[in-house]
Amino acid sequence: MTQTQTAYYQEKFHNAEQLWFWFLYSKSVQNGYVHSHGTPTRRPCELLDVERLITKLYLCGKLTDEQLYVLKKFGDKRRAPHQYIWAENRAAALWRSAMETIDIAATEYGWLEK
Repeated sequence: MTQTQTAYYQEKFHNAEQLWFWFLYSKSVQNGYVHSHGTPTRRPCELLDVERLITKLYLCGKLTDEQLYVLKKFGDKRRAPHQYIWAENRAAALWRSAMETIDIAATEYGWLEK
């Protein structure tokens, strides 16, 4: 390897929540990606890949409008809804079912550690 080449290592996500929070955070950063700050790690997917996956799951009926609303609302807050807070109980159930769906699909693509 020459001095101009850099070795990059793929770092898979631990779970669907980490994938979702990374996706929303990266979308919020200018230019649509997070600068690596010199670290030689990359993710196994691009933002567009995650966006396509979510769209595909929605169009085939595996994710509902309510689930997407909860994912976006709490994703912007950078936290999952808490099942023991009465006002967030229903949102927590929707979040869990959406994360299970995303987890299965993302694992099939090889984006999650399993």
